[in-house]
Amino acid sequence: MDQANPFETPRTYSLHRAEYLVGFAVTTGLMIAHFDEIRWLPAIGLFLYIDLIGYLPGAVAFRRSGGRPIAKTYYVLYNVMHSLITQAAVAALWCWLIGPEWALLVLPFHLFGDRGLFGNFMKSFALPFEPVRQPGYLRLLDDLGLAHPKPVGHAAEPGPVPVGHVPAAAATRAAGARAPEEVLR
Repeated sequence: MDQANPFETPRTYSLHRAEYLVGFAVTTGLMIAHFDEIRWLPAIGLFLYIDLIGYLPGAVAFRRSGGRPIAKTYYVLYNVMHSLITQAAVAALWCWLIGPEWALLVLPFHLFGDRGLFGNFMKSFALPFEPVRQPGYLRLLDDLGLAHPKPVGHAAEPGPVPVGHVPAAAATRAAGARAPEEVLR
């Protein structure tokens, strides 16, 4: 993944998630260390409001859509509510209006957990709202000679093409053409 190729391979995706797992571990440790100092009612509210505004409306719309596209508004709501920038602004406003407090730890705890534990990052308009394996991505992995990630947690498989489909290079050879790596030799 770089500026010219802004996508994640399974390995870089795992490493990206690992960075957020460290943040999740730190916020968890701080929450345990300051357990008695956290006002839990505001903490629960701060934790839940992110998904009540940013995830649940889109998840409901996606399930009701029957596979049809849903409004981009749901993507924007998700991305805004699950942004570290937005939640930093919320924390700053909270500190200014109410004062700093340990309950605010639930904001990074929520976001780091979503990204590190569940692998949920920003949502692209080009993809379904919920994770659905994309045949084009699987072909890209084939072209790069990379193994396909496990389908755990995905809402559906890509059409009639199973995860273990014939890699693009093998399909090209079967059709009688030379694979790209053979052309370069």
